[in-house]
Formats: sequence, structure tokens, C-alpha cells
Amino acid sequence: QVQLVESGGGSVQSGGSLRLNCAVSRYTSANMCLGWFRQAPGKEREGVATIDSRGTTTYADSVKGRFTIPRDNGKNTLSLQMTSLKPGGTAMYYCAAGVWVGYCPTSQAFPYWGQGTQVTVSS
Repeated sequence: QVQLVESGGGSVQSGGSLRLNCAVSRYTSANMCLGWFRQAPGKEREGVATIDSRGTTTYADSVKGRFTIPRDNGKNTLSLQMTSLKPGGTAMYYCAAGVWVGYCPTSQAFPYWGQGTQVTVSS
């Protein structure tokens, strides 16, 4: 069973930066699609960014140009570097993974999820 553990959440002022990390265990992350999702209070969970096993990335329009999703296959880790944060970025952020080689699904049908890490952006 793949395990995902997020870290790095916290409180930051609008315009600030934050880096989230996700440790992947019990599977070699190199063959996986990895992604970050978030859920704000009272809203549905939404996709933030994904990266497939070849390094191809996708981003939600709301974060393009501000967020990046680097992965380190040697360390089995995924990160989410967030800059120019906005109050709308306040949410629980989740790391997700699935064994799809060379692509990521467009849906949220990832079989493995972390417990989430809270990000709060104040104005």
C-alpha cells in the first residue's frame, strides 16, 4: 500500500510563498503520476497540479505562473512550490498518487491520498 505524507503547510500573508512536500513510501514514485489537490471550506476538492512519470506537468489556470510541482524520484518526494499566494489559496492541500506510466488522468480518480496539510493565506 502506497503511503503519502504531506508537510510544509502553515500560515502566510497574501503575496507570500510556501513550499509543500509529500513523501512517498512503499512504492517507487518514478513510475507514478503524482498530483496536488486542494479543498477550501465549503467547496469541492479541485486539482492544483500534476506531474507524470516523464515529468510532464499540468496546472490549474488559477495557479499557472505562480506554482510549480517538482518531483525528486531519487528521494521519492513531490513538492508544491507556491508563490504570490492569494487568500483564495486557503485550503487543505492533498498529495495524491497513482501508478500510470507516462500520463496522468484528467479526473481525481487517484487511488492513493495523503492526510492533507493546511495552508492559510491572510490578506
